[in-house]
Amino acid sequence: MINNEDREDLEIRAIQLIDRAEILVDKNKGDEAIDFYEKAAQIYIDLGSYIKIDELYVRIAQIIAQFKNNIHATYRLKSIIRKTEELKLYEVSAKLLIQLGNISNNMRDWRTAGESWEKASEYLSEIDPEEYNNLSSIFLLKAGQAFERSGIKKDVGKNLILKAVMKINKFHELYEKEEKRALNLLTRQEFEVSAKKFNDIAGYFEKALENLGDLIDEETSKDTLLNAKARFIHFVAEYQTVAALCLRASENRDFNEKIKELGTDSLQRFKESIALLKSYLLPQVSDFDHEIILRVTFDTMLMAIIQGMLGVYQLSSTDYLLENIEENKKLTKELKDSPYFKIAKRIEKVGIREVFDDLLKLNLGHFENIKNTLITYFQ
Repeated sequence: MINNEDREDLEIRAIQLIDRAEILVDKNKGDEAIDFYEKAAQIYIDLGSYIKIDELYVRIAQIIAQFKNNIHATYRLKSIIRKTEELKLYEVSAKLLIQLGNISNNMRDWRTAGESWEKASEYLSEIDPEEYNNLSSIFLLKAGQAFERSGIKKDVGKNLILKAVMKINKFHELYEKEEKRALNLLTRQEFEVSAKKFNDIAGYFEKALENLGDLIDEETSKDTLLNAKARFIHFVAEYQTVAALCLRASENRDFNEKIKELGTDSLQRFKESIALLKSYLLPQVSDFDHEIILRVTFDTMLMAIIQGMLGVYQLSSTDYLLENIEENKKLTKELKDSPYFKIAKRIEKVGIREVFDDLLKLNLGHFENIKNTLITYFQ
């Protein structure tokens, strides 16, 4: 245990080290200055003076930001971050990770930038989920955008962007719980209540959709905004479709008007989502984003399903998908080769009931349980 006399001596020693560090900074010897700052920080760690530690590491980050050699700057930051993480100084770590993300982003090292901002976001959420909700969401969004620009973690980036938008709208955890409740109600054949739950979830995504423009700058992140917008339109339509199918499964004719309303609105939204994704794909001549191919054909299939199950035929979903893209033969082939396109085409040819077995074999991700439960009511 450190007694008062030793504490005073150590505090004086720390101040002397900081003074020497500042002199070196004035002489443009930042690297040497950081060594002295770190020694001072270690003293404050031993003393348990965490406010001083925070101040020192913020100062270190400021000096590193002025390094002309970015590679050296990232090396020093990573070394310091490891130390603060070992000490569980997560607020300090978050600040340093933000700085590392900024430097890496300027170097076009998208992966390091994304990983740094994502981790910073996680630490901010751990420290105080309420106070840092917006800041954590913003750095999660930045991480997603950085990953989108990297070739390796592009899909991770898209998912982080969605998570960030949901997080800032404060329904990222709520909607998953609500979906479980809705499915539980559906399995108990409480169709009206489960339909309301699924429709409420669609409302969460609708709210997020309205706020997208405030979060993502269209001028600097056009593709990011387009993809996020298409995804949220898709989610609204998807959950509305499930709500309509729950009501349809009840075989209660009192719900006919509501089913028609939900079905018509969902079809329009699927058309919007498909149009947005087509505008993203059309300029490309090869190496199409496979995830986007699957998403746009998935929406096409859902258009065919909802028309078949609700008995509302407005248009051929496959014709709508292929409209105005015939000249791009490679893209047309990619779309037609998708398993979702093939299901949609078959529904249009033989009707929805003839395709139930194919749908049961097709994995629909997080909608798998809902799909299987619903189909049992229609068979």
